[in-house]
Amino acid sequence: MKLGVRSRVTAEDVIDGLTTAVIALDEGLRVSTINSAAEGLFEVSRRLALGAPLAEAVPHFAPHEARLRRALDTSTGFIEREAKLTRNGSAAVTVDLTTTPFVVGRKPGLLMEMLPVERQLRISRDGLFQTQFDASRELIRGLAHEIKNPLGGIRGAAQLLEHEFPDSQHREYTRVIIREVDRLQNLVNRMLGPNRAPQKTLLNIHELLEHVRRLVQAEAPAGVAVLRDYDPSIPELAVDREQIIQAVLNILRNALQAVGTQGTITLRTRTRRQLTIGPTRHKLAVQIDIEDSGPGVPPDMIEKIFYPMVTTRAEGTGLGLPLSQYLVHSHGGLIECRSRPGCTVFSIYLPIETA
Repeated sequence: MKLGVRSRVTAEDVIDGLTTAVIALDEGLRVSTINSAAEGLFEVSRRLALGAPLAEAVPHFAPHEARLRRALDTSTGFIEREAKLTRNGSAAVTVDLTTTPFVVGRKPGLLMEMLPVERQLRISRDGLFQTQFDASRELIRGLAHEIKNPLGGIRGAAQLLEHEFPDSQHREYTRVIIREVDRLQNLVNRMLGPNRAPQKTLLNIHELLEHVRRLVQAEAPAGVAVLRDYDPSIPELAVDREQIIQAVLNILRNALQAVGTQGTITLRTRTRRQLTIGPTRHKLAVQIDIEDSGPGVPPDMIEKIFYPMVTTRAEGTGLGLPLSQYLVHSHGGLIECRSRPGCTVFSIYLPIETA
C-alpha cells in the first residue's frame, strides 16, 4: 500500500499561525523571528523588522530595552500583566507580556509572547453588543409588523372615503391621511432594514468610497473639506456594493451634520492583520475610518448610538447608524466609534476573504 505524502510543517509555520504575538531576539537584541500576529499588533513589516534592533524594528519596546538586556544577561525571564507599550503618534497597546530566555546552538536569545488585553475585552464586548443588537432588532421587527397591518387598513379606508366623497374639501383630508400613512410606512420599512442577503461581488473598495465621497462633497457647505487617505495596497473585497455604499453614506452624512458649515471629514483605509471580530479571527481585514472635526459624541451616548431610535439630534430618526451596523454585520464586519471633542472616528471593519 502506498502511503500519501506527508506535508512538512515548519516551526515558523506554527509560530506564524498563533494568535499570540511572538517576537524572538538574538544575543544582540535583534529581531530573529516575528509572526503575523505581532506584525498586526504593532503595525510593523516583517521584511523590515528581521535583523533590525528591537528598538528600531518595534519602537514600542524602546523604553524597555534595558530590562530586556538584563533578562538576557542573567538568563532570567519575567511576566508582566497589562504592560502598556507606546510609541509616538499611536495609541498604547496593552498586553500580557511573557519573556523567556532560550539558547539556539550556543548563543542566548529571548522569546517574547504578547497576548493583547484589548482583544480579550473586544471579544467579550462584541459578543455582548451583538446579543443586544439582535434582541433589539427582533423587538423592532415585531413592533414594525404590528404597526404595518393597521396602517394598511387606515390607508385603504382613506381611499374608500375619497371615492365616496370626491369633493375637494373631503379630498384634502383624505390626502393628508394617505400622505402621513405613507410616511409612517416608509419609516417602518427603514426600521426593518433590507430584506435580502448581501449580493457580493469583488470590487475595489476605493472606487466605492470615492463614489460616496463625491456625493457628500457635493452636499457639503463651502467651508467643509472631505479628504481621503487611502492605502493602495488593499486587495479587492467581496461585498454588496449598494449595501456598503448605504452604510458608509449614512455615517458620512452624520459627520457632515456634525461639522456644520466649517470643518474637515477624512476617509481613511488601512489593512489589519489577525483581526478578531466577535468570536472569529481574520487573517486580513480592511479598516475604513470616517473621521470628523465636529464637537464629538457625548460619552454617555457612545454605547447607545447603534441602537434604533437613539439620536443626539432633535431632527434625527436614530435609524441611520443601526442600519449601517446591520449592513456591515451582514458582511461579517463591525462598526466601532471613538470620540472626543474635535475628533470623532467611526471605524468600519470588513474581513478580506482570501483564497
